[in-house]
Amino acid sequence: MRTSEIIRKTAETDIELKLNIDGTGKSEISTGCGFMDHMLTLFSKHGRFDLSVKCIGDTEVDYHHSVEDIGIALGTAFSEALSDMKGIKRYADIILPMDEALILEAIDVSGRSYLQFDVSIPTEKVGDFDTELIDEFFEGFTRKAGITLHIKMLSGKNSHHIIEGIFKAFGRVMLSACSIDEKYKDEIPSTKGMLV
Repeated sequence: MRTSEIIRKTAETDIELKLNIDGTGKSEISTGCGFMDHMLTLFSKHGRFDLSVKCIGDTEVDYHHSVEDIGIALGTAFSEALSDMKGIKRYADIILPMDEALILEAIDVSGRSYLQFDVSIPTEKVGDFDTELIDEFFEGFTRKAGITLHIKMLSGKNSHHIIEGIFKAFGRVMLSACSIDEKYKDEIPSTKGMLV
């Protein structure tokens, strides 16, 4: 099974994360931030990943360190669980509607980290959550996962809908790109013979 357990402790956060790529979408999320709990639950459900996240962070400051470090831990978990990436489909894309919001995401599980985040979120906050932290989460994730990810907002007015669409789309593209292509299950999907 493609699984990983990450423990990440810094002066700012204490994170325990468990990931099963070949799961059923079960999640147990406690980040200290209700909005982030909601987004990671959506990601887990739509990606069919079993995901457990416990984060104790310096939320008396704000949610920045927690959100960024969860992105780092999740990216590390995917990198470990995918291992040599043998047999994966590698590429995926989606255009996903969330009410008035429309989100395009495209991914290459390539071993190379790159994030293109072309999103204009209309408000600075959703509840007590700083919306600029979404970019920080994906920066941390792509850097540690070694994944190229393009996120583009095609339309949207409601900040919650836009971010929710991003996380649902993220789950769907990760599900597709990380799934095993049975026809090529013993092959690395690269002419190099490795993904890096």
